[in-house]
Amino acid sequence: MVLDTLKDVQSDNTTPKFSEGLLLFHEHRVRAAQLLPVEYFWRDNAAWFEAQGYKLRPRYQPGWEPDVPMVEVYVEDENFTPMARASIVDAIRVKDGKRVLLKSVDRTELPHEVEISQLLGAGPLASDPRNHCVPLEDVLSLPDEPDVKIIVFPFLQQLTAIPFDTFGEIVDFLQQVFTGLQFMHHHHVAHRDIGQPNIMMDGDELFPDGWHQLFGYMLPGGQRQTTVITRTQRPPKYYLIDFGLSRRYDPSDPNPLEEPIYGGDRTVPEFDTDKEAFNPFQTDIYYLGNMIRKYIIEGKASEFTGYFGTGFLRSLVKDMTRDDPEKRPTIDEVVTRFEKICSKLSPWKLRSRPIPRKGNIFKEIRNHKEHWKRMNEYIAQGIPPIPSRRLQSISEVVPQP
Repeated sequence: MVLDTLKDVQSDNTTPKFSEGLLLFHEHRVRAAQLLPVEYFWRDNAAWFEAQGYKLRPRYQPGWEPDVPMVEVYVEDENFTPMARASIVDAIRVKDGKRVLLKSVDRTELPHEVEISQLLGAGPLASDPRNHCVPLEDVLSLPDEPDVKIIVFPFLQQLTAIPFDTFGEIVDFLQQVFTGLQFMHHHHVAHRDIGQPNIMMDGDELFPDGWHQLFGYMLPGGQRQTTVITRTQRPPKYYLIDFGLSRRYDPSDPNPLEEPIYGGDRTVPEFDTDKEAFNPFQTDIYYLGNMIRKYIIEGKASEFTGYFGTGFLRSLVKDMTRDDPEKRPTIDEVVTRFEKICSKLSPWKLRSRPIPRKGNIFKEIRNHKEHWKRMNEYIAQGIPPIPSRRLQSISEVVPQP
């Protein structure tokens, strides 16, 4: 942004005085800190939300103006932290101080999201241990906008906030996600937009001092990096989120068909054919398999890491991402095959550190001894190699570095 301002100044073929340039720099930062038009909805309804028991942070309070110092600006401060998505904002639940997320849902555009969120995130299904759909805390109705609902969720952490420390952590993550999708399919709901951004985790145990709403590695106020505990020490629960494209189908129909609708992943092979309708449960399998391929195995895109040593997943992922949806396994078959794969992984493999494909090899060598020292401490403490499972035996033999 600063470079753009200086470029604009220089394009006038004039040489501004230093004081004029500093003033332009300051004005540019002030403009950058202003509320975006898509944020006006939250500001305009902040008082109403507080009356319902949810207080938005200072940026969205009526009358807020950015306070931009002349010399120093921290990107993490309140001046520069709009929400990542226009429809979602963080808030504090007044009665207990708990951080939550508020999501605005226009039912004329997303007619099924509230219904499916209530089905899976509240009521009898919410307490099922197989359920990994994000819990629904509340549903609010705006007084003058009957088509707009505000759904309230826990304040969750991004899946990518910290890297995986062991293969056991990867196995734990995949097992939970597979179980969660199986739970949805067993209740005849297709997600239709599974991807890394739509899988989050409960960060309360991993980040005991809290985390920033946009910059997860920072403290809530953005002053410094927050304390992080490994997933092995404090196993997180993973959640499927965002049911805007999800649909529930007739249990008596074994092969429901839907017109294609693109979510975050636009590589679905069947959508590029001449067919006009597809089984969304088969497409879910592709979405999940492709996410594992990009995020866990290969790390193709810039935002994905990918890890060496994940070859044990390739055969399953290859079948999940077959071009012909009829040849993909069902979610029950995926779960069964994954359990067999995991049963063949040794404790040593599960406790080993997955090396990021895009990491610094010299740094990874330096971390090797620290990793195995930590693993031996975990064994002595009785911490299992797959975090959310109970330790069956602590008589593992771990090779020394």
